[in-house]
Amino acid sequence: MTLLWIVGRSLRQHALSSVVTVLVCALASGLVLSVFSLERQARAAFTSDVGFDAVLGARGSELQLVLNAVFHLETSPGNIPWTLYEEIAATPGVDLAVPYAVGDNYAGFRLVGTSDTLFNEWTFGDDKSLAVVPPGTFFDSTRAEAVVGSQAARATGLKLGSTFEPIHGFSADSQYVHQTTYTVVGVLEPTGTPIDRVIFIPIDGIFRMDGHVLRGTGEDYRPDAATEIPDEHKEVSAVLMKLSSPRRARTLSEQINRQGTVATLAAPISGVMADIFDKLGRAVDVLRAVAFLVIFEGALSILAALWNTMNERRREFAILRALGARRRTVFSAIVLEASAIAVIGAALGYLLYGLVGLAAAAYLKSEVGVLLEVFVWQPVFAWVLPGAALLGIAAGILPAARAYATEVAENLRPTS
Repeated sequence: MTLLWIVGRSLRQHALSSVVTVLVCALASGLVLSVFSLERQARAAFTSDVGFDAVLGARGSELQLVLNAVFHLETSPGNIPWTLYEEIAATPGVDLAVPYAVGDNYAGFRLVGTSDTLFNEWTFGDDKSLAVVPPGTFFDSTRAEAVVGSQAARATGLKLGSTFEPIHGFSADSQYVHQTTYTVVGVLEPTGTPIDRVIFIPIDGIFRMDGHVLRGTGEDYRPDAATEIPDEHKEVSAVLMKLSSPRRARTLSEQINRQGTVATLAAPISGVMADIFDKLGRAVDVLRAVAFLVIFEGALSILAALWNTMNERRREFAILRALGARRRTVFSAIVLEASAIAVIGAALGYLLYGLVGLAAAAYLKSEVGVLLEVFVWQPVFAWVLPGAALLGIAAGILPAARAYATEVAENLRPTS
């Protein structure tokens, strides 16, 4: 009780320096929690199961292909012939092949032309299928109808029965507005995936959009509204696939990436995303080093704050000693005070991490459609608080040693 009384009295007496030091420790702890936890959460979010095993697209970067087709970021690397989509869909070991055609947006949200296979056969997560909010339905592939992701619907105000005209390109600032009017027939239930930020229309609608040119044969072809488009003229931006086994992915990669010259296969999707996080590993290591430096700075702040109060507290320590307090009691009080400052700061650091994590999660959900599980248990949650306590103890040893050496007789002399 004596120790707690001494610590409490000291914190109140030096409230300003104590608060400032606590805030420094809070920032340090919050930074460590954010760097370690959010990096792991982002890696898990981008490398988790997205419902597809592989993406087939134009020759080029696998990463660009995955970002464009799965996460609806970046520009499309190009198109591949419809005949290649049909060929890959009929390949043994390809359980599902969903064509995507992109190139337009509405209010900054991607329009993706696809087939009803996505709605009728595709599953994600724990064998869940896409569903629309009642009484909506999925689009009729022969009509100018649209199905809107939950997040896109909230942001754009599109709802059942709304109409809109697509904008050419991926930028909402584009001046080219297509003349085809689409009617929203369904709004998807939230999925927690990038699909929430997409507006789906029939793939034939992308083919026939005014201003679009098909080059499936290598020559320009402009569809006539009254006639059916021959398959050889059609193109797709990507084909998202479910495969029977990882072995099948390796076989297809060998055939398409190494032996072929027309297309690129990104498989597995999680592996492609893991590679980019691995390449960013050094940058993350730098952030971690900075976080530890800030923690060290917090420890030095505690040491400096206590050291600077030692001169004015010598008489206080002498009085305590004269009243019967032992040297080790005074020593322990200073160490406990340093540890208390560090622990209080670390506890506030958890709060700071929560605020930063929620802001980061909201940003990623808004911009990418990826969900961060900010409060899922991480190892860093377990060691920051005890680590802060140990650093506080270490920071308090020098000031405590100085207090320990306080001479009673010298410091009880009258000051005037």
